[in-house]
Amino acid sequence: MTVTTTEPALEDAIEGYFAARIARAETIGSHTAQLWRRAAEAARGGKRLRPRLVLLAHDALGGRARRSAVTVAAAFEVLHSALLLHDDVLDGDLVRRGRANLSGEFADTALESGIGSEAATAWGAASGLLAGDLLLSGVHAMIARIDSPARPEIHEIVDDAVFLTAAGEHDDIGFALGTVPAEARDIWRMMERKTAAYSFAAPLQAGAALAGADASTAQTLARIGTGLGLIYQLRDDVLGVFGQEELTGKSATGDLREGKRTLLIAFASREPAWQEVAHLLGHRSLEAEDADRLRQAIVASGARAAVEELIAEQLAQVDQELLSSGLPEELRVELHAIGRMCAERDA
Repeated sequence: MTVTTTEPALEDAIEGYFAARIARAETIGSHTAQLWRRAAEAARGGKRLRPRLVLLAHDALGGRARRSAVTVAAAFEVLHSALLLHDDVLDGDLVRRGRANLSGEFADTALESGIGSEAATAWGAASGLLAGDLLLSGVHAMIARIDSPARPEIHEIVDDAVFLTAAGEHDDIGFALGTVPAEARDIWRMMERKTAAYSFAAPLQAGAALAGADASTAQTLARIGTGLGLIYQLRDDVLGVFGQEELTGKSATGDLREGKRTLLIAFASREPAWQEVAHLLGHRSLEAEDADRLRQAIVASGARAAVEELIAEQLAQVDQELLSSGLPEELRVELHAIGRMCAERDA
């Protein structure tokens, strides 16, 4: 059994949610309607990984609440879109998936109308922040409509995921700014909270809850989901520095300009090769030549190789957990394939 990322029912649920919100917004005013139209556009074109995990867990565990599962799966994609919108504002990014993101579009429109760059940037950031707020609220509105005894539990799963994600994001920003200590163990914990919780553990738990699975199964899926999330984030950190922009759809210098404290940087900073270039990390005006110097130092220090080794180790741990999990074979096979995809992806 393979749940595709383009399942018609799922896409219909996502599009239906945005269509209803756009129609409602049009009764308020053109700017509100435009905010929702651009939020809908921002939600298109993703991997649909989180909804796939909800449906996979529900179906493989014998769930019979497919309609509710599709709604919850769509809600997780809306949650993902909300957090991406906020992440772009926090990072000051104006590009996502190779094109102007929501903040960038509002900023560009303002510039074209003759508004100054400072005001246009502020308008874009405010639009991104508010759109993210609206989508976060929408997640719980979508879940409230499902007809399932698991509905209160789903609300709790989402609430806990957002709670952890915000904690992780806060730490991530603190690491980059130097306001929070960033040892390797701190970065590891941040990744568990910022990425693994809402992207992997929570969707699997939600699908299991809808299928009526027991607490032990839910806990097993949470552990496996956390492992998958760590693999995903470790690969994301590598792509953020060494990825091909035409594949990733985002700048390969953004993380370096923002001074993100990933494990790549934590490992590199222990070695003499890093000390000569450490002052370049976090420069907003980082030139391409200096970005290359940082990359070369990361490689020379052995940090890239160390992170690649961690990815392989984490994948092996997930596979071992799957083998001893007692989960249905079809679920184990799919989660193994997802783990390999997370480890080997180039976008």
